[in-house]
Amino acid sequence: MNARSHILVIGAAGLDTKGYYSGPVQAGSSNPGTIRVSNGGCARNVAENLARLGETAILLSAVGKGRSGRRVYDQTAEAGVDMSHVIESAEHHTAAYMAIYDQDGRLMLSVDDMAIMELITPAVIYANRRLIRHAAHIVVDANLSPASLKTLLREAAKHGVPVSADPTSVPLASRLKPHLTELTMITPDIPEAEVLCGRPLRNTRSQGIAAAKQLVAMGIQIAIVTLAEQGVCYATPEVSGHVPAVKTQLVNRTGAGDALTAGVVFGLNNGFPIDEAVRLGAAAAALTLQQNDSVCQTLSLDCLYDALSM
Repeated sequence: MNARSHILVIGAAGLDTKGYYSGPVQAGSSNPGTIRVSNGGCARNVAENLARLGETAILLSAVGKGRSGRRVYDQTAEAGVDMSHVIESAEHHTAAYMAIYDQDGRLMLSVDDMAIMELITPAVIYANRRLIRHAAHIVVDANLSPASLKTLLREAAKHGVPVSADPTSVPLASRLKPHLTELTMITPDIPEAEVLCGRPLRNTRSQGIAAAKQLVAMGIQIAIVTLAEQGVCYATPEVSGHVPAVKTQLVNRTGAGDALTAGVVFGLNNGFPIDEAVRLGAAAAALTLQQNDSVCQTLSLDCLYDALSM
């Protein structure tokens, strides 16, 4: 393995089930609509996006040995992700995420079942220290346990490997707060940024930039705060700014944040300045919003530039 040869992505891999109801909700009853099932999991989505952009992406995760796990494993490998370090467990079922959206595409409720992530223990992280040592960049989602996250950051720091983190959800964002000085980049939305900053925030450009600057003051090198249709705010110790959302047709919100994370990591890993890296991330998110799947199956660097030029 050559030095700095890959991007290591650590976290959840599973199936996403998305329900879209087509009319007024009838509580306590079945509602007409559509249901879609696709591969998902924050880390898995990031890894697939990176692979489709031409990066060598290695996923460290866990899936069940049943049919669902085999689907996730095989289809992710087919997309170009190195799955050779993914644990397959006969004792656990594959992670799952279920979301319900209204007729305007707004998330109304979601449930995640990530118990299998208990298998990514500190011992597993340490056993894969060679992958950490030779990584050009590490991306982790907050499904990792606090103990495993601590071990990962310690090993990454030993070898000077930058680590970016996706807070994943409001309940999980607090796992990252003790480690802000150890992380290179973090990519929260406004509700997750509220947890990290410890104060209420509005979903506005000014509040997004202020939150990003606060996260930098708390120790992060690069803070990316997403505002959905309002775009993306960013800050580093040197600069801050805002990138408008790329206009797109909304089909499915699941996975858009993961695409943004992957796009920014891709940009930074290839020497793009921070504003251009954020624009690449915003373009990747816009392309994902147009898809039923949680990852754009036709994603490429040319697609990103085409989206930016629209």
